[in-house]
Amino acid sequence: MRSWALVTGATAGIGESFSRLLAANNYNLILVARDLPRLHERSTTLQNAYGIESIVLQADLSTNEGCALVERYIAEHDIDVLINNAGFGIKKAFTTSALNDEQSLLDVLVRTPMRLMHIALPKMRARDKGIIINVSSVAGFIAGGTYSASKSYLTVLSESLNTELVGTKVKITALCPGFTRTEFHQRGRMSMKGLPGFMWLNADNLVARAWSDTLKGKAISIPGRQYQILTFVMRYGPRFIVRKIGMKVRVKQRR
Repeated sequence: MRSWALVTGATAGIGESFSRLLAANNYNLILVARDLPRLHERSTTLQNAYGIESIVLQADLSTNEGCALVERYIAEHDIDVLINNAGFGIKKAFTTSALNDEQSLLDVLVRTPMRLMHIALPKMRARDKGIIINVSSVAGFIAGGTYSASKSYLTVLSESLNTELVGTKVKITALCPGFTRTEFHQRGRMSMKGLPGFMWLNADNLVARAWSDTLKGKAISIPGRQYQILTFVMRYGPRFIVRKIGMKVRVKQRR
């Protein structure tokens, strides 16, 4: 009997890569996203390619109703894997952005994964079985507006829960990738001109690394040697330098 895995933001990028990895590992899937036609397309493709079962949940996770829909599903069904991947970025600086956009970002990147974990974890602990991967970012180690702050929250909470659950068979990891070739930057209308080619990561490769690190019980997965070095500097370097790096990255993205 196959176990079930739930992936938010499952129709593109890192979420889509996770859906294929999980299907290849014989998991049935619950795919969550806003775009219903793409959800059905992904569901059909995965079922045909891997012979698994797949359910779609159309939900806008920036809304209370969308988050509650997924919460109810998790409360009423046993899932063994939860991938909190849904997210987006804001191009504008905090001082010029729309308040509603900032609130939506917090709802998707902080509120939703927190609530989904809070419902899923007691059930996983009761069964002594479960995997949660929170797709965070290396941006969580710099100072780059609400996005960085949100990802920092997700990374720290993941670390805390990983430590809390030591000795159980429930595993939690924060995946902290760098720049990845997905639709993320195009959707946010962010300029990525001038970024060296070696700084780009492949979604399939980083997802495979994250899965391996999670099974090993690691609290944080940072794919790519270049980002492992960079995050070491971010975490242990002088904060005034880290703040300047974060600001320069954000300014370039707004151009």
